[in-house]
Amino acid sequence: MKYTKLPNTDIKVSKICLGTMTWGKQNTQEEGFQQMDYALEQGVNFFDTAELYAVPGTPETYGATETIIGNWFKKTGNRDKVVIGSKISGPGPSYIRENGFTKKGITEAVEGSLKRLQTDYIDLFQMHWPERGVNCFGVRDYPYKTSKKEAENHIEILETLKGLINDGKIRQVGLSNETPWGTLQYLQAAKEFNLPRMITSQNSYSLVHRSYEYGMSEVSMRENIGLLAYSPLAQGVLSGKYLRGKKPSDARGILFPNYIFRYQKAAVERAVLEYEAIAIKYGMSLTELSLAFVNQLPFVTSTIIGATKMSQLKENINSININLSEEILNEIEIVHEENPNPAP
Repeated sequence: MKYTKLPNTDIKVSKICLGTMTWGKQNTQEEGFQQMDYALEQGVNFFDTAELYAVPGTPETYGATETIIGNWFKKTGNRDKVVIGSKISGPGPSYIRENGFTKKGITEAVEGSLKRLQTDYIDLFQMHWPERGVNCFGVRDYPYKTSKKEAENHIEILETLKGLINDGKIRQVGLSNETPWGTLQYLQAAKEFNLPRMITSQNSYSLVHRSYEYGMSEVSMRENIGLLAYSPLAQGVLSGKYLRGKKPSDARGILFPNYIFRYQKAAVERAVLEYEAIAIKYGMSLTELSLAFVNQLPFVTSTIIGATKMSQLKENINSININLSEEILNEIEIVHEENPNPAP
């Protein structure tokens, strides 16, 4: 395994982060335990979760994933071996809470996650998506017609998080599905009012969705905000399992079609076929090529991988051992130029 540190901290994390959102829906607790056991054995010490999980989110599955992780901590005593990141849900799911990113709402979210995780602290606490409305989750352009005129109260949010840090309940704070404007607002407020500094942003990034490079990558590199790249396989599309009309019955895209609607486009298929050809040419799987590309990016702190099967998990984690040559990277860029970001 390869390691780095969460930006501006001494917290060492693996370059591969274990995503957990299928546990409690597609995966049982026993399967979640097996994945955590194997990941830790392979040197993965960074786990990602959220109060919303399992996904798709429902009142019945709310918090199920954190509960599974907490039960594993209790069973194994491995809490001190893991850097755990969790997230407060943004607006939308009415069954979670009505308080949003207020002091009350954030405090309730942290307390709930701590209880389910059976721990005294969360290493990285993140805002799952903005309250104001931004272009994420398949929205390509800024939704100026529907986005709220008033943005989040960044100062109130950071003041609340500072109190939770002072209480020892969280160690560091980060963002998710955030934009350059929002990220800089948080950084400015932190600097001006001596408040906690956001250190990461967990955004979607893959070979078919590189729009993070339209501004956020510069913010990452100049302000030292690490990208925690989620959906690096584009909900499994970049594993090749949907190519040429294939519809595996147990795949997420078949069970929950709303999660891959953004990838069901001719331009995506063309790009994936070309990336597959590169992978075959150089003797690797499409999955390995796709993950290795994300792993090597200078603004990526960790790549969040998720799997429903152990075979998938093993292949995903092994991607850390694959180094892409300049020749391969150049061929990837040619495909990207011909098919730029077909899946926002």
